[in-house]
Amino acid sequence: MKLPKEGDFITIQSYKHDGSLHRTWRDTMVLKTTENALIGVNDHTLVTESDGRRWVTREPAIVYFHKKYWFNIIAMIRDNGVSYYCNLASPYMMDTEALKYIDYDLDVKVFADGEKRLLDVDEYEIHKKEMQYSADMDFILKENVKILVDWINHEKGPFSKAYITIWYKRYLELKNR
Repeated sequence: MKLPKEGDFITIQSYKHDGSLHRTWRDTMVLKTTENALIGVNDHTLVTESDGRRWVTREPAIVYFHKKYWFNIIAMIRDNGVSYYCNLASPYMMDTEALKYIDYDLDVKVFADGEKRLLDVDEYEIHKKEMQYSADMDFILKENVKILVDWINHEKGPFSKAYITIWYKRYLELKNR
């Protein structure tokens, strides 16, 4: 399949381990694609929940997906600084319909002041039993929490101020042409 190009709009679909559709983002603008990663931006993007509820994202957010890491990163650009919402999730795959991944419940939130919180541990434990996550899956996800926290602590990739500045600037250039 041909990779989307800079400035293209794609749909993102999040699934649960049992194959059920969890959430859909429409019209994410692609900023960069490589063999293993996709960087995009959501700005007032329509989001549809599995129960049909719809809402629109409030602020620009740089999104980062990778084919080798078991997480994706959303950097929300707000007046008080950049906050991050990181989903522990399968590496993404792309088809003609959408960018797709499996959401594994655990999330890491990083506030603009640097405070970090691991979220939805209870939901993860419930789904681990209900959907029968394997011991290998549990290990992979917990190891990727460690990798993610290391990225946060060392301001790697999307957690670097320069990264956010570069990609937000590029988004504004594309948006205004």
